[in-house]
Amino acid sequence: MFRALQYIGPVGLGATSPQLFRAQNDAGKIKVCVVKLTINRLGAKVLVNELLAVQFGKWMDLCFPPGGLIQIPQDLLQKSRRLGAAGVPPGWHFGCEYLDRAGYVTKYNLHRAINKEQMAGVMLFDHLFHNPDRTENRKNLLLRKESNGYKLYAIDNSHLFRRGRWTIEMLKNMTDSITLNHRRSYGVLLKYYLNPKHFLHYAQIVEKISDEELLAFVESIPQEWLANIEERQALGEFLIARRGKATWVAERLSELIPNVNRRTDVY
Repeated sequence: MFRALQYIGPVGLGATSPQLFRAQNDAGKIKVCVVKLTINRLGAKVLVNELLAVQFGKWMDLCFPPGGLIQIPQDLLQKSRRLGAAGVPPGWHFGCEYLDRAGYVTKYNLHRAINKEQMAGVMLFDHLFHNPDRTENRKNLLLRKESNGYKLYAIDNSHLFRRGRWTIEMLKNMTDSITLNHRRSYGVLLKYYLNPKHFLHYAQIVEKISDEELLAFVESIPQEWLANIEERQALGEFLIARRGKATWVAERLSELIPNVNRRTDVY
């Protein structure tokens, strides 16, 4: 969790109009955070999607930036004419740490990354939760030079469930379906770097997540983000059902590997 300390200004041109804040995390450290507000034009459910990604990122050890709930207090809002004019309410919004000195991933720099195998988990996550935006938006994969080498980061999970703003009926229709994505960086990863062992590793992690853990996550979603009880119940049921399909999704992704020898390298 974070507590906003200072408003910096808008960042980027995304559909959710992200904003930069200086904030303090639970450990007392000061971070610059990219914040998605509850009043963004796609609605508060995209914040639910982002929080879902943070939780699965922790469970699966994915290369998502640290993130979670950020509290914006009333006194901070009163200091900003921009936030006041926009009608930003005090309370809980979504924030993740801003990655400075990061560049976009291309087919020419992907080979530098030291954590390419983590992308098997990101790909599995995206296919479990119907996120086409990781490759449709070329700005959602970053490469950042760190002390031990270049590291990949997957950012922006607003568009889970195909377009972010999901309904109960949409969740039901997506429970048993999959749309395979092997475009751009995903195609390069499948062609040169990943094999079935990588995907199955993450599938096994997902399948060990208990019903109680999944339902506890749904319960932790702020009430103002998801007030409808039936929608909360439908989301919990969807998460439990998709968890049971993790190996199936991993197998489908493995079938996309063009190198037949690597495609059959399961053990």
